[in-house]
Amino acid sequence: MFNWRRLSRRERHRILGDYAFLLPQLVLFVGLTIVPFFVAIPVLFTDRLDFFDTDVNYVGFSNFTKIFTDETIKQEFWPALWRTVRFTVLNYAMVYVFGLTLALLMYEIGFRGGFFTIIYLPWMVSGLAIGFMAVMLFSRSTGTVNLLLLKLGLIQKAIDIKQPTGTTVILPILVGWRAAGFNLAIFLSGLMTIPSETIEAAIVDGASYIQRLFRIYFPQMIPSFIIATIFCLIGSFGVFDELVALGGLYQNPEAQFLSILFFQYGFLKDRLALGMTLAMETGIPLVILAVLLQRLQRRLQYY
Repeated sequence: MFNWRRLSRRERHRILGDYAFLLPQLVLFVGLTIVPFFVAIPVLFTDRLDFFDTDVNYVGFSNFTKIFTDETIKQEFWPALWRTVRFTVLNYAMVYVFGLTLALLMYEIGFRGGFFTIIYLPWMVSGLAIGFMAVMLFSRSTGTVNLLLLKLGLIQKAIDIKQPTGTTVILPILVGWRAAGFNLAIFLSGLMTIPSETIEAAIVDGASYIQRLFRIYFPQMIPSFIIATIFCLIGSFGVFDELVALGGLYQNPEAQFLSILFFQYGFLKDRLALGMTLAMETGIPLVILAVLLQRLQRRLQYY
């Protein structure tokens, strides 16, 4: 049992210092996540229009059933859910295309701090800024990427990133490139836990690199894969800034994901309670899935 009095002065100072570093993040998490969550629960059972609405009535579970009964909401919610799920699948592929590939390169070739900083830098930049940058790069008349691809003969006509095909293809690549440094750190930490003796023994036994990947690296990286999966699920359903840059609020129906739909109902259509309910109905299954994956990750890591 933990006994504070038995600790030395140095150990007490170290523990207090650790809590001092954690305190700002804890305050933000409680103030911006936990408190709004509990404040929102009573609103789900009302017809509140906005934060300043005073004429609020109790409607029971009516908001929870509208995605199945209200035709207007069904026509908006289910296509938005399909776009979000499709993007999640493509974005999950980009996690490995960018993150895992770069982690393997950094682990095998030995790139160090400068390389990691360059790869991680886009993660520190606003998603909205990166989205607008992508719109400029893929401008039909002046976009650098379009002009280059046309010059090389790889495409017959300019790609319009705000059209359905452009949004579907470019958005996962854009988000995957932005999160490459974050996923690189996750996979690299998993690679660093593999005992070097195991790899050296496999090399001595004549195992090829592909054999080492699938029989040594990947089996011992399963906890890292699960962590990357959890963050990808949460990030994919929560993507918003890039969608705004691609015209998701007004111009581009293909960029109207669930996050855009929740924002529209809550702040643009003055149906706050409904928007919060839809977000809750979508978020709870994701939280349950994330908890199950996290428990699986801990169990695999333990064994």
